[in-house]
Amino acid sequence: MSFERASKIADAVLYEGYLLYPYRASARKNQVRWQFGVLAPRAWSEAGGSEHWWMQTECVVETNRKAEIAGRVRFLQLQHRIVEQASGDSGEIYRPVDSLEADGRLFSTWDEAVERTVEFDQLIGPDAVERAIDFDFPAERDIERIATLSGSCAGRIVRKLRSLNGRIAISSQPLAGERRLVKLRIRIENLTPSNEAGASRDNVMRSSFASVHTLLEIHGGEFLSMVDPPAWAMDAVAGCENVRTWPVLAGDEGDRKLVLSAPIILYDHPRVAPESPGDLFDATEIDEILTLRTMTLTEEEKREARASDARAAAIIDRVDNMPPEMLDRLHGAIRYLRTATTKHDSDTSAAPWWDPGADASVSPETDQVEVAGARVSKGSLVRLRPGLRRADAQDMFLAGKTARVEGVFFDVEDKQYLAVTLADDPAAEIYQWHGRFLYFYPDEVEPLEIAP
Repeated sequence: MSFERASKIADAVLYEGYLLYPYRASARKNQVRWQFGVLAPRAWSEAGGSEHWWMQTECVVETNRKAEIAGRVRFLQLQHRIVEQASGDSGEIYRPVDSLEADGRLFSTWDEAVERTVEFDQLIGPDAVERAIDFDFPAERDIERIATLSGSCAGRIVRKLRSLNGRIAISSQPLAGERRLVKLRIRIENLTPSNEAGASRDNVMRSSFASVHTLLEIHGGEFLSMVDPPAWAMDAVAGCENVRTWPVLAGDEGDRKLVLSAPIILYDHPRVAPESPGDLFDATEIDEILTLRTMTLTEEEKREARASDARAAAIIDRVDNMPPEMLDRLHGAIRYLRTATTKHDSDTSAAPWWDPGADASVSPETDQVEVAGARVSKGSLVRLRPGLRRADAQDMFLAGKTARVEGVFFDVEDKQYLAVTLADDPAAEIYQWHGRFLYFYPDEVEPLEIAP
């Protein structure tokens, strides 16, 4: 299996929101953890619990008659770490405490994480049969002694893992059509026994799967993009039902052998920025800001963060020892370059590179773009048809509205888009004066009236 190609982004999904800045157990934002991809025990969930007990991935495969899927389901299991203080003359009596200090070291009670992986393989195609893979992880208990420099026992750390039981159901269904397409389904269930119908979420989380995601690799075929499928596969992709997970193509650009199905929405071929020196547990993070904020923590705050979790301690140590040149790399990076023709090569007062006026090939005031056979430019009237997959909630409120094109621009990927104002907006002139526009791609508008 070649899952290493997607290992960095998969790890980012696994630890999304695990422990947020300022990385201390006492921080309010770290009191409710595990926001993504949680599968709770079925009995607790069906008794009215706040988390679901199953998720389902469906995707479309273009394959020959002999194809095989290799899969890997990953999640985190919560390990309850209890700090106990030694008491009594013999030091053999222990009582749980929130934190304990010994010789300047701080130890905190906390729920840390243990990575779990279940691997499987499955033939797919006309002769494939549905298969269920049951898995379990036994309960564990570990005790670590907290000793002082003098050798006495200040306390102990007790780590507890509950037993987990789950199932992965795999099935495939050939689809009608000229091409050999197969719909693949992966369903993951938490079947851990539970009689805690009224238990709190914090308690039940220790019997749950957290940050569940699936990696799939195909041999003898290729996956189709579920985000941007070819026109001939639109119906096949539309017939898939993905519940509490989102499959995208992983690996290198153009590679269709690997899929990551994650509990957060990603685009095809996601990757971690090469400038990022390490995880900060926020996959959409701005590394520079979080790094600088971490640098401003007091020594006492850093001490508490180190005591919260070993992974938090690694972040603090990495930031404290980050060389200046590595911090400089986080300040920004240019991903795309294209040649710009300066309008006035001999004019030293020409506009800076970031100003559209510096590029003779760009003229928002006069540029045109073809939409449905019509040339649309500044002054054209269009009807807004926001794209379902890339529009946000605010855009969807504008569906069907008439707008006036104020300019034709290019984004950083050299794709043209339109700046518009609403035709019936009384504040349109103010927006024009300030240059505050709404933005849509050409395939999100319908031409109504062409500018003279």
